[in-house]
Amino acid sequence: MKLPKQAKKIFTGEIFDVYQWPQKMYDGSTSTFEMIDRDDTVQIIAIKGNKILMGIESQPNIKRGLTLFGGRVNKNETPLYAAKRELKEESGLASTNWELIHRYQPLTKIDWEMFYYIARDCKIVSQQSLDSGEKIEITEITFDEFVDYFTSEFRQHWLSYYLIKLKAEQKLGEFRKILFGK
Repeated sequence: MKLPKQAKKIFTGEIFDVYQWPQKMYDGSTSTFEMIDRDDTVQIIAIKGNKILMGIESQPNIKRGLTLFGGRVNKNETPLYAAKRELKEESGLASTNWELIHRYQPLTKIDWEMFYYIARDCKIVSQQSLDSGEKIEITEITFDEFVDYFTSEFRQHWLSYYLIKLKAEQKLGEFRKILFGK
């Protein structure tokens, strides 16, 4: 859901802004509705040969673990531009073969859209340029390891549910073809 035009900002935060607006109810009364706004985010499935490149990431107050590369879409950036920037910053990788595979709004009370991209034929072009609160090691995993991980860990909700569905329908081969083009 997008913020309504009549919404007024009541709090400005580092990541989240809070908005409120009067909403007419079905019985004719009016209630105050509230919604959070945040920058959209991108997630990248980075491919090199027949491997998936991922980060082993540590951040303050977040358990160290395997993650996709990604982050916020800054003001005046397109999601694709942000995906390319985030991939390079977090891994030093670049690609000229990009495909948007999914976009969605995970929660109705937060104006926030997530974009999932595949970056094929990744190559190292620079050193990492990490934020002060990030530590990221790059690792390569197989498709089967990727599926096993995301069907047991649920940090990337859409991707986890999607892979579980494909696994149940015995259609993981189709997703493998999308990733690797084989």
